[in-house]
Amino acid sequence: MSLRSKRVLWAWSFLAVPIVFYVMIRFYPTLQAFRISFTDWDLLKPPTYIWFDNYVRLFADPAFWKVLRNTFAYLVIGTPVSLVLAFAIAWYLDRVRLMHGFIRALYFLPFLTTAAAMAWVWRWFYQPVPIGVINDALALLGIPQQPFLRSTTQALPAVTVTAIWAGLGFQIIIFLAGLRAIPQTYYEAARIDGLGEWAILRKITLPLLKPTTIFLVVFSSIGFLRIFDQVYNMTTNDPGGPLGSTKPLVLMIYQTAFSSYDMGYATAQTVVLFLILLVISLAQLWLLRAR
Repeated sequence: MSLRSKRVLWAWSFLAVPIVFYVMIRFYPTLQAFRISFTDWDLLKPPTYIWFDNYVRLFADPAFWKVLRNTFAYLVIGTPVSLVLAFAIAWYLDRVRLMHGFIRALYFLPFLTTAAAMAWVWRWFYQPVPIGVINDALALLGIPQQPFLRSTTQALPAVTVTAIWAGLGFQIIIFLAGLRAIPQTYYEAARIDGLGEWAILRKITLPLLKPTTIFLVVFSSIGFLRIFDQVYNMTTNDPGGPLGSTKPLVLMIYQTAFSSYDMGYATAQTVVLFLILLVISLAQLWLLRAR
């Protein structure tokens, strides 16, 4: 064997173990999920094949369409708002020199906090007077207290705010890294040519941040489509909020699997969520890269 062939053989020998491990923990369970979605299985008896009945039942279920609307509401509200906030904070934070590391750590701290603990703290914020901090502040301003988590119209935005806050620190750090990676010579040349700050932002910063933005758009979209922790912990007494106004698809899957023990139906819901995530992620990558 030539030296090149030996190197290739050794490389594939070392790669074989992680590849086999990844196939076992990722691809095999995924294929099993597709198989189980065609069965009727309650964990007590062997699964029996009913083929597409679970999918027919799912698409005929009005609760599924309501949950799907809630899931996309989290996506449509949460992703753009969180990215705009994160970029604005990162843009100004990049110009701060005094206590820059400390301020950056403060923004990143919520991302390190346990999701359940953060959700319970925000749940306390939203409580009525005299417990809730937000309603106490509104009362001091002479504004009537708001129902927040007890309202069918305010509950979903209230949960979305918590989810945005939870992931904001990570997005800020990634935007900061992208901003620091842009060579300063571009800015110096632009200022010599007489460009203002707004023109520099529009013509230099945003185009060069495109790879960072693509990553965060896809990452954030997946996070909001898979939202669960905040909803479950903030609406523990009534999971999914009043009349299911905050229930996302992941919570529906959890309740179907571990409350009703209808594993075949829950797996069909999981497959639908997987396909939604796949299509949206690929579409976002294609559209953003095409531009």
